Amino acid sequence: MAPRRKCPFCGSKQWHKDSSSGLVACSEGHVIQNFRNESGETQEICNYTMRKRIIRTGRKKGVRQSRADPKLYHGERARFHYYQCLQLVLRKQIAALITLWDLPAEFETICRDIWALHLTLLRRPPPAEPYHYMREQKVNDSDAGGTKPSLDNPEESRSDDDDGSQSSSSSSEEEDPELVELLRENSELSSSDDDKEKGHAPQKQAVQSNYRFVDAYDRPVNSIVVLVVACWTMRLPVMYKDFIDIIESYELPYLDFLRLIPSDMTCHLTKHAVRALSPHFPPNTLYIHRLASRLARRMYANYGVLTPELNAAPVLWQVVQQCLGGTPILYRLTKRLGHVLSLPLTLHPTLSPTLRRITPDDPEVHRYDNVPPELALVATAIVVLKLVYGLDGKLRLPCEEEDPACTLPDVHGYLSAFRSMSEADTRHNEKRFSSRVPMSTGDMDLATMDEFLDFCERVLVKPQRGESDQQILDNYFPLSTGSGGARMDVIAPHSIVEGLSATKINVRETNVLRPGESYTVNHSRDVLGNLPEDQALIITRSAKWVGVSDDYLSGVVERFERRLWRWYHKERRREKEEQESEGEGSLDGIEE
Repeated sequence: MAPRRKCPFCGSKQWHKDSSSGLVACSEGHVIQNFRNESGETQEICNYTMRKRIIRTGRKKGVRQSRADPKLYHGERARFHYYQCLQLVLRKQIAALITLWDLPAEFETICRDIWALHLTLLRRPPPAEPYHYMREQKVNDSDAGGTKPSLDNPEESRSDDDDGSQSSSSSSEEEDPELVELLRENSELSSSDDDKEKGHAPQKQAVQSNYRFVDAYDRPVNSIVVLVVACWTMRLPVMYKDFIDIIESYELPYLDFLRLIPSDMTCHLTKHAVRALSPHFPPNTLYIHRLASRLARRMYANYGVLTPELNAAPVLWQVVQQCLGGTPILYRLTKRLGHVLSLPLTLHPTLSPTLRRITPDDPEVHRYDNVPPELALVATAIVVLKLVYGLDGKLRLPCEEEDPACTLPDVHGYLSAFRSMSEADTRHNEKRFSSRVPMSTGDMDLATMDEFLDFCERVLVKPQRGESDQQILDNYFPLSTGSGGARMDVIAPHSIVEGLSATKINVRETNVLRPGESYTVNHSRDVLGNLPEDQALIITRSAKWVGVSDDYLSGVVERFERRLWRWYHKERRREKEEQESEGEGSLDGIEE
């Protein structure tokens, strides 16, 4: 770089050129002499003239072009579309239940009201319909067509700039003054809160990092919960296993129901929405009960909507007959014991009335009573069987004819029939292809293979709107496949115990225990301990029938046994106190 010249007058090296006169002066204002400024102007381009050529592209600088699929929805718009798909599935489930169980038309109205309450009770309720997205879509369509409708009157189009300016000025004059004032106040509030929001910026970033597309209460299982609460509202004697069975048989749309949603709705779903709408397994009993219990409790706490108690009589008979293969005597004894134990027959303990308090120390509610009602009934029936049979390898016989144990089947015949019931479950056609039943295609005969192929065709092949000629022939003129005889080879649970002999009465033997004597309470948390063989057989099949684990059912049985033990000793103490009070009264009368 060439050195700068010094000013001969002041020695400064800072120079500047005047744009108007072209003179060069130092920082002190001394004009340099003998400075010549030449400018070459020519009309023709020659070899001694410099040219600059700039190639401009049509792309704007600083604008990042997105590669995202414009069909996919994101943000609140995606959540709104997700709930639209979920609501469509709920309508299909309601229609399927009405057809399967022959329900009245009012069932759909009850489900609709409960679904509306469920949406309002969510932690993040679904957003309102994104109207501005629809408006934006209309504007984009109009831009693609070459016209741009105005916001105030979309039917009219403006082609000239003067008309557009006049329409904008007229629209600004017609603005509502109250709306303008509200917008101004909103802008002032937002500007005044900027400093406060800066202090909470790290917390907001932490919340956004833990963002989930759907919560536990937004998943498709909540549509099943709505159906359960609706059935309880109508006092229908249903259990959670009834819903799980029809889900596993694909009679109730839940597994792989995206194929039932129209393609013009599924094309807007992202991978997160598709994953949320694609449950691979049916929900278990405890999970459905937890969500249904929460929904019933919040409906009553927020809106005063009380869900009635379970229609226990048909459910108890179904438990006694199908699960345990019992008799009406077992039904009556279980009902009596359930009254003593104060079984919870509501979806949540807070919805049930308080317990009758005889003494001031009696509780108003029992703790840990939030279990599925059918599970509580099964555990109560198992306690009755332990009182009658013992189920510990020791024989127990009644000594009196008035003992209800005389009317129950013999213990050895009952246990052998119970084992045959467990084997018959694997041959039951309705549960044969369930995911809970282990079955290999290599062990199937020809008739079972045909049924399995028909099952796969029904649940995997997408149903067509129009029936073909072959489908009409298969539906109305089916050919016999030879599987009709196999379907009759099913053992009903109640038919197993019909031919069993009754329990004998002990007349002479003195070393034989009586029913209810030497009762053993097994600790469910004892890891090293094992249940007796007879009790383990009943616990295993009952837990599988309800849909819970063996340990969970053993814990409920233990809880009811200890509650019965406390009730028994309390009653003995009360009777003893009454006898003592009567004895003191009689002695006072004698002294007088």
